[in-house]
Amino acid sequence: MKLAGMASNRGRNLLNIADRSPGGAEFAVVLTNDADAPVLEDAAERGIPTEVVERDEDESRAAHEERVLDALAGYDFDLVTLDGYMRVLGETFLDAAPTTLNVHPSLLPNFAGMDPHEQVLDAGVKVTGCTVHVVDETVDGGPIVTQEPIPVFEGDDTDDLKHRVLYEGEFTAYPRAITWFAEDRVEVDLDDGTVAVDGDEGGNFPARRLVSNDRATTLRYGENPHQDAALYTDTTVSEASVVHADQLNEGAKALSYNNYNDADGALNLIKEFDEPAAAVIKHTNPAGCATADTLAAAYEKALSTDPMSAFGGIVALNRECDAATAEQIIDSFKEVVVAPGYTDAALDVLFEKENLRVLDVDGEFAVTDPMTEKPLVGGRLVQARDTQHLTADDLEVVTEREPTDEQVESMLFAWHTLKHVKSNGILFATGTETVGIGMGQVSRVDAVRLAAMKAEEHAEGKSAEGAVMASDAFFPFPDGIEVAAEAGIEAVVQPGGSKNDESVVEAADEHDIAMAFTGQRSFRHD
Repeated sequence: MKLAGMASNRGRNLLNIADRSPGGAEFAVVLTNDADAPVLEDAAERGIPTEVVERDEDESRAAHEERVLDALAGYDFDLVTLDGYMRVLGETFLDAAPTTLNVHPSLLPNFAGMDPHEQVLDAGVKVTGCTVHVVDETVDGGPIVTQEPIPVFEGDDTDDLKHRVLYEGEFTAYPRAITWFAEDRVEVDLDDGTVAVDGDEGGNFPARRLVSNDRATTLRYGENPHQDAALYTDTTVSEASVVHADQLNEGAKALSYNNYNDADGALNLIKEFDEPAAAVIKHTNPAGCATADTLAAAYEKALSTDPMSAFGGIVALNRECDAATAEQIIDSFKEVVVAPGYTDAALDVLFEKENLRVLDVDGEFAVTDPMTEKPLVGGRLVQARDTQHLTADDLEVVTEREPTDEQVESMLFAWHTLKHVKSNGILFATGTETVGIGMGQVSRVDAVRLAAMKAEEHAEGKSAEGAVMASDAFFPFPDGIEVAAEAGIEAVVQPGGSKNDESVVEAADEHDIAMAFTGQRSFRHD
């Protein structure tokens, strides 16, 4: 798409569009009605042809517009984009030119005309923004293409608003509108005063994404002491969350950035299980996880997976914490415990540790917030949460040896725990408790070696001998199975799907290992 830009001064929106080329759009020409406009030099530096058509003192608007059209006649363009073009365009220009867009620094129809920022401040509104609209013969009254809201903060003046609306609002909304036109997704009906954009609908992945969170607190620091940090909250989420949890021992120090991150990971892990479950998390990875008939037994089994790594970790429970479980928790240093309630006796025990933060989470343990996101520099990734929950019927046995019912139970427990281990991830389990965990490795066979080492050297009262191994993605080569067999693994659950599946299954058969495919992987990279 070729653009004709028109500006009377700096034309910063036009320059931003030229630098970003949204939808592949490029300027064929930039025209101004002021020979001294800075946009001329900036456009020329970008190799964009320029034209100057000043209005004579006694010249009519129609006559001036005729001369503007004559100046543009030598250029091929599909869309006209205005940016601070300080002339109201009439039918002479609009009837002859392609669709013409303008960006106005307020949320139209409010605060149209001159001095919108002063109008916003005088009105005392808390949200302003910008509007990209189709130009008609009215002043700022044409059909709206898109808008971008911008907050108004206490103490803002017109310069604050002008800067924020331009750089955070207009620099977002105008390129978006250009992209839509370049992709031929826009239908303009000037008679009805409407604009329709194909694909600009809601759902989990809308074409426009507006996020508004309230700052809950400023944190002591971020991941490291030299990084500033704050916690923001989405009050619409009803699912149990550490963000909305009550810290019961108010005298203890506040949670840190890392505490919140780890506690969130721990809570999400124990939401996987209906049975009493406990998990100990360190740096967002499970140091151990287990389910059992009682919460105290589940915690004991989870902790014994890797008590050394659990030191200074986060504990999450999916039942009300009782005194027996609390006694075990304080037996070694922990940073935070998260549970859906505590008995009075349990609180008496936990409060013995001055800086053990005790979080009481309310809400549903079932997943109600369907999406998750990861900020990137310059954007963010958004995806559906990994809510897969397998049953025995989902497993495809691919080896000569069939897994026992007990091994199938371990496979399912291991798979649902492994979803919360950073990739490449390997998990050894016996019954419904972890034995060894290998996480965050760039080689899958190294993850197997790490899980075996953890089971051999760090687990208390456990062994990889006879255990089940889960892998979050397929084995590309048989070497992972060879290492697992050396560790004593007797059953494996993995996604399958490698071009070398046949040789991997053959290796399992050679070592009399049962193997089942899930048909889906469970990568976790953050």
